[in-house]
Amino acid sequence: MNDQQTTVQELKNLVEGFIEARNWKKFHSPRNLAVSVAIEAAELLEHFQWEPDASLADQPEKITEIGEEMADVMAYLISLANTLKIDISKTLSEKMKKNAVKYPSEEFNGVWKKQKTL
Repeated sequence: MNDQQTTVQELKNLVEGFIEARNWKKFHSPRNLAVSVAIEAAELLEHFQWEPDASLADQPEKITEIGEEMADVMAYLISLANTLKIDISKTLSEKMKKNAVKYPSEEFNGVWKKQKTL
């Protein structure tokens, strides 16, 4: 599998198959999955604590570990999408459209500032 050839549905099937093979679906409530996303995201953050960003370029093993934490976060997000029957591609596309309105490129090009909720 790779990003160029793998669909979101294939990833959803991969995660679902892993969970079904272990009979874990009964543990995958939306609440438990959301909690797991937060926990795994915190583990991802640990890799950046007290580290200057430039130092990662010279640490391929660290990049691998970061990728594995990202995969854990993604797996729980995908499982949450499966549980709630959320179309990830549609939802992300719609959210990016909202973000484009909230953060117009003419106003936010190279500039970050907090924007009020629409």
